[in-house]
Amino acid sequence: MTATRDPIPLALCVLTVSDSRTLAEDGSGDYLAAALQAEGHRLAERALLPDDRYAMRALVSKWIADPAVDGILVTGGTGFTGRDSTPEALLPLLDKQMPGFGELFRALSFEEIGTSALQSRAFAGLANGTFLFALPGSTSACRTAWERIIREQLDARTRPCNLATLRPRLNESR
Repeated sequence: MTATRDPIPLALCVLTVSDSRTLAEDGSGDYLAAALQAEGHRLAERALLPDDRYAMRALVSKWIADPAVDGILVTGGTGFTGRDSTPEALLPLLDKQMPGFGELFRALSFEEIGTSALQSRAFAGLANGTFLFALPGSTSACRTAWERIIREQLDARTRPCNLATLRPRLNESR
């Protein structure tokens, strides 16, 4: 595979999961939408849903089925309260999990918030050739995930390897 030094703009969706916010009060979604666009990616769609596993699953399934969507960033619903159900809603949709994302995110979070990082159920994976990243709902957690992990992995110039240049090969069959 020949890796390019040119950026590869990706079409990314942002979903905020919250029972208490509106789009007007969605600092985490605002941050992710602005950050991905600042890196040359396109905001394909943005939504806010209550913490309802079936509504989440329906919308994310729609985005996963759309060949024009390269990735999805979900913020919220990854904690331990009774209403937090993002992992339960979305993990069944994944074809492949990316355990290293959650592990790395929690290690970086530990540097910032100490042992409270163990409460994060952030995860990532691949579904139908679409990247999915599920992040906590706080803007600071979204900033950590974007600036220290996701941004580099969605940048084709990152060496030695990155997710952006894998995109054309994600649905290969044996």
